[in-house]
Amino acid sequence: MKISVVSSAYNEQDNVEELYKRVKEQFEKLGGKYEYEQIVLDNASKDNTLQKLKEIAAKDKNFKVIANARNFGHIRSPYYGILQCRGDAVIYMASDLQDPPELIPEFIKKWEEGNKIVLGQKTQSKESALFFALRKLYYRLLNAMNDSGAELLQNCTGFGLYDKEVVDKLREIDDPYPYLRGLIAELGYKKTTVEFQQPLRKRGLTKNNFYTLYDNAMIGFTNHSKVPLRLATFLGFILSGISFFLGFVYLVIKLIWWYRFPAGAAPVLIGVFFLGSLQLFFLGVIGEYVGMILTQVMKRPLVIEKERINF
Repeated sequence: MKISVVSSAYNEQDNVEELYKRVKEQFEKLGGKYEYEQIVLDNASKDNTLQKLKEIAAKDKNFKVIANARNFGHIRSPYYGILQCRGDAVIYMASDLQDPPELIPEFIKKWEEGNKIVLGQKTQSKESALFFALRKLYYRLLNAMNDSGAELLQNCTGFGLYDKEVVDKLREIDDPYPYLRGLIAELGYKKTTVEFQQPLRKRGLTKNNFYTLYDNAMIGFTNHSKVPLRLATFLGFILSGISFFLGFVYLVIKLIWWYRFPAGAAPVLIGVFFLGSLQLFFLGVIGEYVGMILTQVMKRPLVIEKERINF
Protein backbone atom coordinates (compact mmCIF):
# COMPACT_ATOMS: atom_id res chain seq x y z
CA MET A 1 0.00 0.00 0.00
CA LYS A 2 1.09 3.54 -0.71
CA ILE A 3 0.85 6.75 1.32
CA SER A 4 1.03 10.17 -0.34
CA VAL A 5 2.29 13.16 1.65
CA VAL A 6 1.53 16.54 0.08
CA SER A 7 2.38 20.16 0.95
CA SER A 8 2.15 23.54 -0.72
CA ALA A 9 5.05 25.98 -0.41
CA TYR A 10 5.52 29.68 -1.04
CA ASN A 11 8.89 31.23 -0.12
CA GLU A 12 9.82 28.33 2.18
CA GLN A 13 13.46 27.86 1.13
CA ASP A 14 14.53 27.54 4.78
CA ASN A 15 12.02 24.79 5.58
CA VAL A 16 11.55 22.44 2.62
CA GLU A 17 14.73 20.42 3.16
CA GLU A 18 13.95 19.80 6.83
CA LEU A 19 10.37 18.94 5.87
CA TYR A 20 11.70 16.32 3.45
CA LYS A 21 14.08 14.81 6.02
CA ARG A 22 11.50 14.64 8.79
CA VAL A 23 8.88 13.01 6.57
CA LYS A 24 11.42 10.45 5.35
CA GLU A 25 12.43 9.65 8.95
CA GLN A 26 8.84 8.82 9.87
CA PHE A 27 8.48 6.29 7.05
CA GLU A 28 11.84 4.75 7.91
CA LYS A 29 10.51 4.24 11.45
CA LEU A 30 7.57 2.33 9.96
CA GLY A 31 10.10 -0.21 8.68
CA GLY A 32 9.09 -0.19 5.05
CA LYS A 33 5.52 -1.22 5.83
CA TYR A 34 4.24 1.33 3.35
CA GLU A 35 5.54 2.76 0.10
CA TYR A 36 5.33 6.53 0.10
CA GLU A 37 5.63 9.55 -2.13
CA GLN A 38 6.10 13.14 -1.04
CA ILE A 39 4.69 15.87 -3.27
CA VAL A 40 5.40 19.56 -2.81
CA LEU A 41 3.70 22.23 -4.89
CA ASP A 42 5.72 25.40 -5.34
CA ASN A 43 3.35 28.35 -5.55
CA ALA A 44 5.64 30.49 -7.77
CA SER A 45 8.01 31.31 -4.90
CA LYS A 46 10.19 34.39 -5.28
CA ASP A 47 13.12 32.92 -3.35
CA ASN A 48 15.11 29.69 -3.92
CA THR A 49 12.34 27.32 -2.82
CA LEU A 50 11.87 25.77 -6.27
CA GLN A 51 15.60 25.28 -6.76
CA LYS A 52 15.90 23.50 -3.41
CA LEU A 53 12.93 21.30 -4.28
CA LYS A 54 14.57 20.34 -7.59
CA GLU A 55 17.80 19.45 -5.79
CA ILE A 56 15.96 17.13 -3.42
CA ALA A 57 13.99 15.57 -6.29
CA ALA A 58 17.23 14.85 -8.17
CA LYS A 59 18.44 12.74 -5.22
CA ASP A 60 15.18 10.98 -4.31
CA LYS A 61 12.65 9.70 -6.84
CA ASN A 62 10.03 9.42 -4.10
CA PHE A 63 10.10 13.20 -3.85
CA LYS A 64 7.94 14.90 -6.48
CA VAL A 65 7.53 18.55 -7.38
CA ILE A 66 4.77 20.51 -9.08
CA ALA A 67 5.72 24.07 -10.05
CA ASN A 68 2.68 26.32 -10.42
CA ALA A 69 2.54 28.90 -13.20
CA ARG A 70 1.78 31.58 -10.59
CA ASN A 71 0.77 31.90 -6.97
CA PHE A 72 -2.68 30.33 -6.81
CA GLY A 73 -3.15 31.06 -3.13
CA HIS A 74 -3.44 29.33 0.20
CA ILE A 75 -6.73 27.55 -0.57
CA ARG A 76 -6.55 26.34 -4.16
CA SER A 77 -2.95 25.10 -4.30
CA PRO A 78 -3.06 22.72 -1.28
CA TYR A 79 -6.41 21.32 -2.40
CA TYR A 80 -5.13 20.78 -5.93
CA GLY A 81 -2.12 18.97 -4.49
CA ILE A 82 -4.37 16.55 -2.60
CA LEU A 83 -6.23 15.73 -5.82
CA GLN A 84 -2.96 14.87 -7.60
CA CYS A 85 -2.09 12.12 -5.12
CA ARG A 86 -2.63 8.47 -6.03
CA GLY A 87 -1.85 6.82 -2.71
CA ASP A 88 -4.24 4.64 -0.71
CA ALA A 89 -4.21 7.49 1.79
CA VAL A 90 -3.16 11.13 1.49
CA ILE A 91 -1.55 13.13 4.29
CA TYR A 92 -1.66 16.91 3.92
CA MET A 93 0.59 19.17 5.99
CA ALA A 94 1.84 22.74 5.72
CA SER A 95 5.42 23.23 4.58
CA ASP A 96 6.30 25.63 7.42
CA LEU A 97 6.75 22.73 9.90
CA GLN A 98 3.99 23.99 12.18
CA ASP A 99 2.20 20.76 11.25
CA PRO A 100 4.60 18.21 12.84
CA PRO A 101 5.57 15.30 10.51
CA GLU A 102 6.08 13.24 13.67
CA LEU A 103 2.29 12.70 13.76
CA ILE A 104 2.39 10.64 10.56
CA PRO A 105 2.66 7.23 12.33
CA GLU A 106 -0.26 8.15 14.61
CA PHE A 107 -2.36 9.22 11.62
CA ILE A 108 -1.66 5.92 9.87
CA LYS A 109 -2.48 3.93 13.02
CA LYS A 110 -5.88 5.65 13.34
CA TRP A 111 -6.48 5.05 9.64
CA GLU A 112 -5.68 1.33 10.03
CA GLU A 113 -8.34 1.22 12.75
CA GLY A 114 -10.96 2.07 10.13
CA ASN A 115 -11.17 5.86 10.16
CA LYS A 116 -11.49 7.42 6.71
CA ILE A 117 -10.32 10.84 7.94
CA VAL A 118 -7.78 11.54 10.69
CA LEU A 119 -7.30 15.21 11.52
CA GLY A 120 -4.63 16.93 13.56
CA GLN A 121 -6.36 19.04 16.20
CA LYS A 122 -4.52 21.89 17.90
CA THR A 123 -5.33 21.81 21.60
CA GLN A 124 -2.51 24.21 22.42
CA SER A 125 -0.31 26.53 20.45
CA LYS A 126 2.93 28.38 20.98
CA GLU A 127 1.67 31.13 18.70
CA SER A 128 0.09 34.32 20.04
CA ALA A 129 -2.48 33.54 22.75
CA LEU A 130 -4.73 36.22 21.24
CA PHE A 131 -4.68 34.61 17.78
CA PHE A 132 -5.36 31.17 19.22
CA ALA A 133 -8.31 32.53 21.24
CA LEU A 134 -9.71 34.29 18.16
CA ARG A 135 -9.48 31.07 16.14
CA LYS A 136 -11.41 29.17 18.83
CA LEU A 137 -14.02 31.93 18.92
CA TYR A 138 -14.38 31.76 15.13
CA TYR A 139 -15.05 28.00 15.15
CA ARG A 140 -17.59 28.35 17.94
CA LEU A 141 -19.36 31.17 16.11
CA LEU A 142 -19.35 29.26 12.81
CA ASN A 143 -20.78 26.12 14.42
CA ALA A 144 -23.39 28.21 16.23
CA MET A 145 -24.50 29.76 12.91
CA ASN A 146 -24.02 26.59 10.86
CA ASP A 147 -27.31 25.45 9.31
CA SER A 148 -25.86 22.76 7.02
CA GLY A 149 -26.10 20.07 9.70
CA ALA A 150 -22.39 19.24 9.47
CA GLU A 151 -20.37 20.15 12.55
CA LEU A 152 -16.90 21.54 11.90
CA LEU A 153 -14.21 20.32 14.28
CA GLN A 154 -12.55 23.11 16.23
CA ASN A 155 -8.90 23.99 15.56
CA CYS A 156 -8.55 21.56 12.65
CA THR A 157 -6.94 23.33 9.70
CA GLY A 158 -6.87 20.47 7.18
CA PHE A 159 -3.66 18.90 8.48
CA GLY A 160 -4.35 15.19 8.54
CA LEU A 161 -4.90 11.96 6.63
CA TYR A 162 -7.59 11.30 4.03
CA ASP A 163 -8.48 7.88 2.69
CA LYS A 164 -8.44 7.34 -1.08
CA GLU A 165 -12.22 7.03 -1.04
CA VAL A 166 -12.49 10.53 0.43
CA VAL A 167 -10.08 11.99 -2.13
CA ASP A 168 -12.00 10.34 -4.98
CA LYS A 169 -15.19 11.93 -3.69
CA LEU A 170 -13.48 15.35 -3.54
CA ARG A 171 -12.54 14.94 -7.22
CA GLU A 172 -16.21 14.42 -8.08
CA ILE A 173 -17.25 17.63 -6.28
CA ASP A 174 -15.14 19.80 -8.61
CA ASP A 175 -15.19 22.93 -6.44
CA PRO A 176 -13.15 25.86 -7.92
CA TYR A 177 -12.61 27.52 -4.52
CA PRO A 178 -12.98 24.77 -1.92
CA TYR A 179 -13.25 25.05 1.84
CA LEU A 180 -11.64 21.72 2.74
CA ARG A 181 -12.57 21.78 6.43
CA GLY A 182 -16.21 22.23 5.51
CA LEU A 183 -16.24 19.70 2.69
CA ILE A 184 -14.94 16.84 4.81
CA ALA A 185 -17.53 17.68 7.47
CA GLU A 186 -20.26 17.65 4.81
CA LEU A 187 -19.20 14.26 3.40
CA GLY A 188 -19.84 12.53 6.71
CA TYR A 189 -17.09 9.90 6.57
CA LYS A 190 -15.93 8.29 9.80
CA LYS A 191 -13.28 10.52 11.29
CA THR A 192 -11.19 11.01 14.39
CA THR A 193 -8.57 13.44 15.64
CA VAL A 194 -5.01 13.40 16.93
CA GLU A 195 -4.32 16.19 19.40
CA PHE A 196 -1.07 18.15 19.25
CA GLN A 197 0.55 21.38 20.36
CA GLN A 198 1.33 23.65 17.44
CA PRO A 199 5.00 24.72 17.51
CA LEU A 200 6.28 28.17 16.65
CA ARG A 201 7.52 28.83 13.15
CA LYS A 202 11.32 28.67 13.43
CA ARG A 203 12.35 29.99 10.03
CA GLY A 204 10.80 32.23 7.42
CA LEU A 205 7.80 34.55 7.61
CA THR A 206 4.22 33.43 8.06
CA LYS A 207 2.04 33.80 4.98
CA ASN A 208 -1.06 34.35 7.09
CA ASN A 209 -2.22 37.94 7.25
CA PHE A 210 -5.50 39.73 7.84
CA TYR A 211 -6.68 39.09 4.27
CA THR A 212 -5.98 35.34 4.26
CA LEU A 213 -7.60 34.89 7.66
CA TYR A 214 -10.62 36.97 6.58
CA ASP A 215 -10.83 34.98 3.33
CA ASN A 216 -10.93 31.68 5.22
CA ALA A 217 -13.52 33.00 7.64
CA MET A 218 -15.84 34.29 4.92
CA ILE A 219 -15.60 31.07 2.89
CA GLY A 220 -16.61 29.16 5.99
CA PHE A 221 -19.65 31.35 6.60
CA THR A 222 -20.84 31.57 2.99
CA ASN A 223 -20.50 27.81 2.49
CA HIS A 224 -22.14 26.68 5.70
CA SER A 225 -24.56 29.32 6.90
CA LYS A 226 -27.40 31.44 5.54
CA VAL A 227 -27.85 33.03 8.97
CA PRO A 228 -26.15 36.36 8.02
CA LEU A 229 -28.58 36.79 5.11
CA ARG A 230 -31.57 35.95 7.25
CA LEU A 231 -30.29 38.23 9.99
CA ALA A 232 -30.29 41.08 7.47
CA THR A 233 -33.93 40.32 6.62
CA PHE A 234 -35.04 40.03 10.23
CA LEU A 235 -33.25 43.22 11.27
CA GLY A 236 -34.77 44.99 8.29
CA PHE A 237 -38.28 44.06 9.48
CA ILE A 238 -37.51 44.93 13.11
CA LEU A 239 -35.88 48.28 12.35
CA SER A 240 -38.66 49.19 9.92
CA GLY A 241 -41.20 48.57 12.67
CA ILE A 242 -39.19 50.54 15.23
CA SER A 243 -38.69 53.43 12.78
CA PHE A 244 -42.40 53.54 11.97
CA PHE A 245 -43.33 53.48 15.67
CA LEU A 246 -40.84 56.21 16.61
CA GLY A 247 -41.92 58.31 13.65
CA PHE A 248 -45.56 58.02 14.71
CA VAL A 249 -44.73 58.89 18.35
CA TYR A 250 -42.64 61.87 17.24
CA LEU A 251 -45.52 63.09 15.02
CA VAL A 252 -48.01 62.86 17.90
CA ILE A 253 -45.69 64.70 20.28
CA LYS A 254 -45.05 67.45 17.72
CA LEU A 255 -48.78 67.89 17.09
CA ILE A 256 -49.65 68.11 20.77
CA TRP A 257 -46.62 69.92 22.20
CA TRP A 258 -45.25 71.57 19.04
CA TYR A 259 -44.32 74.78 20.89
CA ARG A 260 -42.01 72.86 23.28
CA PHE A 261 -40.05 71.03 20.56
CA PRO A 262 -38.32 73.42 18.15
CA ALA A 263 -37.38 72.01 14.75
CA GLY A 264 -33.94 70.37 14.60
CA ALA A 265 -31.95 68.19 12.23
CA ALA A 266 -30.04 66.13 14.83
CA PRO A 267 -32.57 63.24 15.16
CA VAL A 268 -32.85 63.01 11.38
CA LEU A 269 -29.08 62.96 10.84
CA ILE A 270 -28.52 60.37 13.55
CA GLY A 271 -31.21 58.14 12.07
CA VAL A 272 -29.87 58.51 8.52
CA PHE A 273 -26.27 57.70 9.51
CA PHE A 274 -27.35 54.73 11.62
CA LEU A 275 -29.54 53.20 8.93
CA GLY A 276 -26.97 54.00 6.25
CA SER A 277 -24.17 52.22 8.09
CA LEU A 278 -26.43 49.22 8.73
CA GLN A 279 -27.32 49.03 5.04
CA LEU A 280 -23.65 49.18 4.01
CA PHE A 281 -22.80 46.38 6.45
CA PHE A 282 -25.45 44.05 5.09
CA LEU A 283 -24.66 45.00 1.50
CA GLY A 284 -21.15 43.76 2.28
CA VAL A 285 -22.57 40.49 3.66
CA ILE A 286 -24.70 40.02 0.54
CA GLY A 287 -21.66 40.87 -1.57
CA GLU A 288 -19.69 38.02 0.02
CA TYR A 289 -22.41 35.56 -0.99
CA VAL A 290 -22.66 37.01 -4.51
CA GLY A 291 -18.86 36.82 -4.84
CA MET A 292 -18.91 33.15 -3.83
CA ILE A 293 -21.64 32.43 -6.38
CA LEU A 294 -19.60 34.21 -9.07
CA THR A 295 -16.53 32.13 -8.23
CA GLN A 296 -18.54 28.92 -8.50
CA VAL A 297 -20.16 29.94 -11.80
CA MET A 298 -16.91 31.00 -13.49
CA LYS A 299 -15.38 27.53 -12.86
CA ARG A 300 -11.79 28.63 -13.30
CA PRO A 301 -9.16 25.89 -12.88
CA LEU A 302 -7.74 25.33 -9.40
CA VAL A 303 -4.13 25.55 -10.61
CA ILE A 304 -2.19 25.84 -13.87
CA GLU A 305 1.05 23.87 -13.77
CA LYS A 306 4.34 25.06 -15.23
CA GLU A 307 6.39 21.93 -14.57
CA ARG A 308 6.31 18.46 -12.99
CA ILE A 309 9.28 16.51 -11.67
CA ASN A 310 9.51 12.75 -10.89
CA PHE A 311 5.94 11.95 -11.90
